[in-house]
Amino acid sequence: MIVGIPREQANDEKRVGLSPAAVHTLVLQKQDVLVERGAGLGSGYTDQQYVTAGARLASDAEEIFQRSDLLVKVTCPTDAECEMTRPGQILMGFTYLHSRNRHVVELLCEKTCSVLDYGSIGDDDGQLPVLIPMSQIAGRMMPQIAARYLQTDNGGSGILLGGLPAVPPAEVVILGGGVAGRNAARAFLGAGARVTLLGDDLQHLRELHWLFEGKVTTYISNDFNLPKVLGYADVVIGAVRDPKGCAPCLVSHEMVKGLRAGSVIIDLSIDQGGCIATSRPTRPGDPVYVVDGVTHFCVPNLPSIVARTATAALGNATAPMISSLARNGLKSAVTADPVLRNGVIIYEGRVTDPRIGSAHDSPVDDLDVLLGGGGCP
Repeated sequence: MIVGIPREQANDEKRVGLSPAAVHTLVLQKQDVLVERGAGLGSGYTDQQYVTAGARLASDAEEIFQRSDLLVKVTCPTDAECEMTRPGQILMGFTYLHSRNRHVVELLCEKTCSVLDYGSIGDDDGQLPVLIPMSQIAGRMMPQIAARYLQTDNGGSGILLGGLPAVPPAEVVILGGGVAGRNAARAFLGAGARVTLLGDDLQHLRELHWLFEGKVTTYISNDFNLPKVLGYADVVIGAVRDPKGCAPCLVSHEMVKGLRAGSVIIDLSIDQGGCIATSRPTRPGDPVYVVDGVTHFCVPNLPSIVARTATAALGNATAPMISSLARNGLKSAVTADPVLRNGVIIYEGRVTDPRIGSAHDSPVDDLDVLLGGGGCP
């Protein structure tokens, strides 16, 4: 099986499917890796680094798509890329096909392709090994982004995150205590800010209170507590997720109007529609807009801003899975590994993810049946 790594076509996407280090790991395991020329430049990796790692170079995307059996991407394939796919090809990446146009899904099904979504790969307890490092990156980026847009030269309120003696620090409110929210809290504490975190699971809040040794103020998220804490917030971080793929809207437009002028909202839930009523997707080249005096930062592919770190983290998480797929084939690999199996959203042209079926009014097949009863125990 030839593993192909194309250059990403999405606007502002600088990550690449695998780093040279991850490629070298695959090559040592006797995998054949083909990399499109220039694919790694956005992450700071040269073609020569990939050659040194043991990969072969392809001249363009068409060659990658025509010669590869397993395509390792970061984002969803574009319409043009779907046109280039071959029958029976396997694609991996953060596809979010339930939020893409129906034509993309139809093309992939017509070509009898199989798709593994990085955001769905995980166990039945909700542990998502590929999404976790991206959420960690997003959370840890929060102080540097918030600090930038709190500056008066960027329209902010002019508050220093860590404050000074006799001058209070910034007040940060984080909605959600998952991986992104927890990492954001740790990063803001390190920057000297005061942190308040809201969640809907009391036991989880107890654990976070213990983890942060009481340095983070915690509240149950409800319509009474939310307006209260938003009333003193300088920075609001939206970091809630829903397994069904649509984030709950926690902050109404009226609540946004209640924020102080010059405050900053960063909605990390924007790839699921956002958890703040005034949120809409932006891009790294034009990341912010202002509503009612509040700066909104809503970039879906946020880890792309630190593309080298993100690419390295992706490779660490995905290289073992890619090796298994290349070594054993799709059916055997997903039959043996329940974590990988949960990532299959299209199998040989048949939709297996209910979210896609619901979004595009498509029939949904049971993956166990498609695998011939070989599902994981």
